[in-house]
Amino acid sequence: MDKVTKLASQRAVVVFSRSSCCFCYSVKSLFHELGVNAAVHELDEDPRGAEMERALVKLLGRRSPVPAVFIGGKLVGSTDRIMTLHLGGNLVPLLRDAGALWL
Repeated sequence: MDKVTKLASQRAVVVFSRSSCCFCYSVKSLFHELGVNAAVHELDEDPRGAEMERALVKLLGRRSPVPAVFIGGKLVGSTDRIMTLHLGGNLVPLLRDAGALWL
């Protein structure tokens, strides 16, 4: 099991991010506003960040792998997918099912 997969399965919500990324900030802010205590891994601040970024690029198949959001240990996607789920009313139930919300 690679480091990304292992980290992604350790909490109900895991976000791989870069501290200077505005899209990452938006996703992290949304989870905070919803009361979700997401595990956030800032790739530019982690000593193994470059290794994790390479694994995410391979997993996601795109050059810019952040933000990468895992809910319930499963890759959900990036900002566009999270916002689409939220605006469609499907994010909160997904978070509840993963044990990230107790509403």
